[in-house]
Amino acid sequence: MKWTQEADKAMKKVPFFVRKRVRSRVEEEAKEAGVSEISLRDVNRTRARFLNKMEEEVVGFQVESCFGDGGCPRKANGSGNLQKRVTELLEAEDIRGFLKKTVKGELKFHHELRVAFADCPNACSQPQIRAMCIIGAVVPEISGAPCSQCGACVSSCAEHAVTLSGEGPAIDFERCLVCGRCVKACETGTLAGIRKGYRVLLGGRLGRHPRLAMELPGIYDEETVYDIVRHCVTFYKSRSTSGQRFSHLFTEKDYHDVAVQFRSRSLINMDGSIKKQAV
Repeated sequence: MKWTQEADKAMKKVPFFVRKRVRSRVEEEAKEAGVSEISLRDVNRTRARFLNKMEEEVVGFQVESCFGDGGCPRKANGSGNLQKRVTELLEAEDIRGFLKKTVKGELKFHHELRVAFADCPNACSQPQIRAMCIIGAVVPEISGAPCSQCGACVSSCAEHAVTLSGEGPAIDFERCLVCGRCVKACETGTLAGIRKGYRVLLGGRLGRHPRLAMELPGIYDEETVYDIVRHCVTFYKSRSTSGQRFSHLFTEKDYHDVAVQFRSRSLINMDGSIKKQAV
C-alpha cells in the first residue's frame, strides 16, 4: 500500500519493537476504510488507538526474523520450519495467560518473551538483544575433492579463518563464524557444508541496563534448538513471579547449566573441532 512521505516519516518515530505491529495495523485499518494512500492523519489515529489499548495488543511473546527464507543472499541455514515450531510452542504455553496471572497491573510490550532468528551471522534482526537468539550456521568441512589452489576460500572469509597450503585449505574454528561463505566460494567442492545447524545465544536485552546475549558453545541441529527453547520457556515460567524478563532471571550459572546439559548434542566439539559423524 502507498504511504505519503509524512506518514512514513511518522512511522519511523514509533518504537522499533512495536513498529511492525503498528504499521500492519495502520494498513489493516486503511483497507477497511477504503483508503488507497496512507496519510499522516491515518498514522496518528491508529497509533493513538494502538497505544491507548496497549494491553489488548500484548500477545505475550514475539518471534522475529530478518530476510531469512525470503531471499537473504548470505543465508547459512534457513530457519522457517524452526520459527513455526517455536511459535507453536509459545502459543501452546499460553505466555499471555501466564503474564496476566503474574504481572501486577496492565501488560506492557516489555513484558513479552522475545525470540529472534537470523539465517546468517550478519544478524539483521538484532537477535543478540533478545531473550533467545538463533542464528543459522553451516560447518565447513574438508572433503576428499582435490584443491585447485585458487584461493577463493581465503578471500571470501572476512574473519581470516581460512588458510591455504600445498595440502589444501585449513579452518581456524576459533575465528570461524560458520557462515558458509567459504563453502559457497569453493568451486572444486574441497570445502563442503555437510552439517548445517544453529548458534544459540541466551539472555540479551535493551533497556536501562542492556546486555548482549551469551552464546552457548557449539552448533546445534533443529531438534536440539527446539529443546533448548523449550527448556528456557520452562525456566522462565518457573522463575518469573511478577513479570520479570527472562534476561533478568537468567544468570551466568543458569547459562553454564544449559551449556553443560546440551553440550553433548553439539555438531562440533567444545574446542571448535568437528565431531566425527556416526557411521
